[in-house]
Amino acid sequence: MAANPEKPKVLRITWVKSAIGYSERQKATIRALGLRRLNQTVIHEDTPAIRGMLRKVNHLVKVEEEQVEP
Repeated sequence: MAANPEKPKVLRITWVKSAIGYSERQKATIRALGLRRLNQTVIHEDTPAIRGMLRKVNHLVKVEEEQVEP
């Protein structure tokens, strides 16, 4: 029986709260995610590295999971 490869997940990340008043490390994490301005949305693959970054700035961003069509 052939295994069904799972559809890869992507994360839609939107910057919703200003990083003013937060640490430089959190600001750097926001920049490393590719976010440059408030209310900007970027799309990343769902990887452990991205999940770890999001855990550090979860109070500043909104994350939505999506399935990618093959």
